Amino acid sequence: MSGRLADLLSDAAAGRFPPPDGSVTIMPQPSRRDAGVIAFTAHSVVFVDLDPAWVRGLLPPGDLSGPLLPPFLQALCNATGRRVNSTDLLCVAAPQPGSPEIMLTPAMPSGHPRVVRALRHRDGVRIWETPGAIVSIGRGVAGRCEVALEVEPGYRGKGLGRELAAAARHLVPDGTPLWAQIAPGNAASVRTFLAAGFRPVGAEALLPIG
Repeated sequence: MSGRLADLLSDAAAGRFPPPDGSVTIMPQPSRRDAGVIAFTAHSVVFVDLDPAWVRGLLPPGDLSGPLLPPFLQALCNATGRRVNSTDLLCVAAPQPGSPEIMLTPAMPSGHPRVVRALRHRDGVRIWETPGAIVSIGRGVAGRCEVALEVEPGYRGKGLGRELAAAARHLVPDGTPLWAQIAPGNAASVRTFLAAGFRPVGAEALLPIG
């Protein structure tokens, strides 16, 4: 298995996962911004610029859930001066050729909370609008393409979110997988992305700066 997180994510997008042997891989951060934990099936990856031996010493042997449990994540936060975000479902989808079925209009960055968050955590963010909704794509963890969308309350329950998630697959360069981080408790969002062809590949907890 490659020692670079970008290569590992590329393999996962193609269906090639780390061995499900119960082990934990510890590797350097791909950038100053990106630190955290990704848990695949019976194999977790911790990417943080800390002494690997110290990090490994925090983990109870044989506990597959250990890398995503609060005590471990909090210890990483204490050591790095960061805070941990929620643990998200990590999904990926292959790009699709042609234009989206839904009409989208390119937009400039705005004060919309979803846009503000995207600009804080991603590079090269692009934004599109349609009546009642907004979608953004930018380069996030290890340079992967990540999508986020928001549907206004009055437009929900009509399939617009699924249309947007599906449309986003047409907005990335050919051959580039598209990733989505979804709060597991947001069942509506989980259903939306699954219906749009996104596949669950793991769980992720990030430690953003500030």
